Amino acid sequence: MVGDGRQAPQVQQKKFTRQLMEKHPHLDKIIADALALESPRVAVCYPCSASSIEAAISAQQMGLIQAIMIGPRKRIESIAAKSAMDLTGVEFVETGDDPVAAAQQSAELSRSGSANVIMKGSLHTDELLGTVVSKEGGLRTSRRMSHVFVFDLPDQPRLLLMADCVININPGLIEKRDIVQNAVDVAHALNIERPYVAILSAVEMINPAIPGTIDAAALCKMAERGQITGAVVDGPLGYDIAISLEAAQIKGINWPHAERPDILIMPNLEAGNMLYKQMVYVAKAECAGIVLGTKVPIVVTSRADSPKARVASCALAIIQANAMARNKVAD
Repeated sequence: MVGDGRQAPQVQQKKFTRQLMEKHPHLDKIIADALALESPRVAVCYPCSASSIEAAISAQQMGLIQAIMIGPRKRIESIAAKSAMDLTGVEFVETGDDPVAAAQQSAELSRSGSANVIMKGSLHTDELLGTVVSKEGGLRTSRRMSHVFVFDLPDQPRLLLMADCVININPGLIEKRDIVQNAVDVAHALNIERPYVAILSAVEMINPAIPGTIDAAALCKMAERGQITGAVVDGPLGYDIAISLEAAQIKGINWPHAERPDILIMPNLEAGNMLYKQMVYVAKAECAGIVLGTKVPIVVTSRADSPKARVASCALAIIQANAMARNKVAD
């Protein structure tokens, strides 16, 4: 330990390496699959904290990305030096100590094709996403922007996706349609050909007093009529019914995909955020997450995320960017 109680840089780096190499087979596969692809240029927006710099450098040293650090260069270099982080091979775009200017430059690089992914640094999420989807940002699409988590749960045979736990506070029906389709697109990029989607609510029956149940029923009909494509959608479903065949049988619910949903859709941000944190802090899950609904994927990690989650999120964005490029060519 150094004199002020902080860990020495070399101790911090060893701790990071151990965390990154912990076994999470499903996330490990995402990272391995991303490593097999061409390393994209990633606009790392305003990385003015040790954790955001470390995530970008680690991803670059692994061969995942080519990092473009956008922000105040001297400040970034000073933070990296204090933690003995090597910035060799990292590109810089100077924007001064202005996070909004960094977000604008990240959007410009992505719009021009000079960057394939945006990675959030230490600016506020609203500053980044608000700039990206502005008219000037030029990265807006016809879909609502939403976040998708991919969970690696202990002893579970496969990934579990959840949306939206981060961005949309109280989405309406059309916003939920986009949230579902964005999540389905991520599942397809991960080679889940026809994902089963459970629209969650507090109960399984339609109840006008619980608006989420009506939205769930409408989303199922939208999937039947082709307004949501590439997935099997069912709901409303309680969390227990969606996850447990035994619970479904006890309640007399004919949910043929019990114990094997690929995607859980949250009724609102509060429910999603709480369930996401329960997965991580109680169920000991590890996760990756990206934002979709823009012309390039965006990595938006939390300060509390593990190093493994940060790198896996970057890998997920690479896989998604590659899938988006393939689909664009096909179109």
